[in-house]
Amino acid sequence: MNLIRTLASISGMTMLSRVTGLARDVLFTTYFGANAMTDAYNIAFRIPNLLRRLFAEGAFAQAFVPILAEYKTQQGNQQTKELVDHVATLLTWALLITCVLGIIGAPVILYFAASGLVNKVDVFSATVLMTRIMFPYIGFMSMVALAGGILNTWREFKIPAFTPVIYNMTSIAATLWLSRWMEHPIYGQAIGVFIGGVLQLWIQVPALVKIGMLPRIGWRPVVAWQDEGVRRIVRNMLPAIVAVSASQISILINTSLASRMVAGSTSWLASADRLMEFPTALLGVALGTILLPGLSKANADGDTTEYSALLDWGLRLTFLLAMPAGVALATIPIPLTATLFHHGEFDAHAVSMTSNALIAYGIGLIGLIVVKILAPGFYARQDIRTPVKIAVSVMIATQLMNLIFVPMFAHAGLALSVGLGACVNASFLFIGLRRRGIFHPHKGWGMFLLKLFAALLLLILASMATYFAALGVMGFRPRDFRKVAKI
Repeated sequence: MNLIRTLASISGMTMLSRVTGLARDVLFTTYFGANAMTDAYNIAFRIPNLLRRLFAEGAFAQAFVPILAEYKTQQGNQQTKELVDHVATLLTWALLITCVLGIIGAPVILYFAASGLVNKVDVFSATVLMTRIMFPYIGFMSMVALAGGILNTWREFKIPAFTPVIYNMTSIAATLWLSRWMEHPIYGQAIGVFIGGVLQLWIQVPALVKIGMLPRIGWRPVVAWQDEGVRRIVRNMLPAIVAVSASQISILINTSLASRMVAGSTSWLASADRLMEFPTALLGVALGTILLPGLSKANADGDTTEYSALLDWGLRLTFLLAMPAGVALATIPIPLTATLFHHGEFDAHAVSMTSNALIAYGIGLIGLIVVKILAPGFYARQDIRTPVKIAVSVMIATQLMNLIFVPMFAHAGLALSVGLGACVNASFLFIGLRRRGIFHPHKGWGMFLLKLFAALLLLILASMATYFAALGVMGFRPRDFRKVAKI
């Protein structure tokens, strides 16, 4: 498999999803702005979205893909298909129960997750309703994660990478059309999330049929539980849940803190997060998608050289492409934010506040992406406990940083703590891989980083030279700015 070609293919699909996602966000901010009701929507969406990241894209994927790759390599198609059927059966029943409990218990969940809204009766009621509408999204997206894990293991990367485009287009349609029919237009967005989840699951079906791995859902989860492969996945999921939940708990705490700040704080963070997700998705998510199946196969084959080489390749690409992106987010946040979001209800104050958060995310961007490269180094070996210990430590460190940065920078302090916490996480993961002899960096890293910093410096100098040369062409001269003192 040509890794660069595969990365380019996935990044292309991811870029399409981010461009359509950006169009979705621009329309959202233009139509709805940043206010109490958009805060309500963002908080309501964050609850099922956090659970999706926790169970579906987080713990489940990390536990499922390595064992699935092992079965595919060593057990054959029949036993692999049985594993897929049993996992799908158990997952479906667990999700059904989770969604029912989430819909019923939405007020209680929000009481703890967004306590700052409790005294704002109308906003809290709207948040509860939208949470109930969107809560089944976790069910749809968990099954999407199952399908994506299967397809990625079969080296079918394009459909899972394209899936978010479906959600973005549904959300755009909800903004332009569905919201107009709602008493409160923002409710149309919540319904759009529900429909988008259904469509994202539906588009996976033909690809699964093509490779002969469309899951068959059984009516008896007890039978599925008797499969030893399923039990291994669940055993690995438990510590993985702790690892992933540590970061998600930090996000929940940050959401609660933001809900106590001035109206719009949650929306400013959400807008900054959208821009930060461009490089993290194009690099971190795309590389993580490629690396986990590849590392799992190398581990199953006992190929330690290939294992280390894959990690080294991922890290070099990350530094090569993520560093300039981080510099851009931290140095030109206002032009980025204003160009994309300063329309309609999204005013100049919202641009300024979003830019502050974007600077903070830019500072920690490298850490946010490197974590997605190094963590699979443990998951592919089915070592979940080490990332658990690291994640819990980072969660504590992040909240301690909140005590320092939030009083200084308000909502931007929350973003800064998340970014710096990710840098701490990446450092601990790197040290852990090195100490265990899992990762042996190839020679030449010192010269690689030196050339990278030199290239960034030359880029800055070239930009300055181009700017002043353009001024000269336009007729500006230094003497035009000399101040003549009057005696």
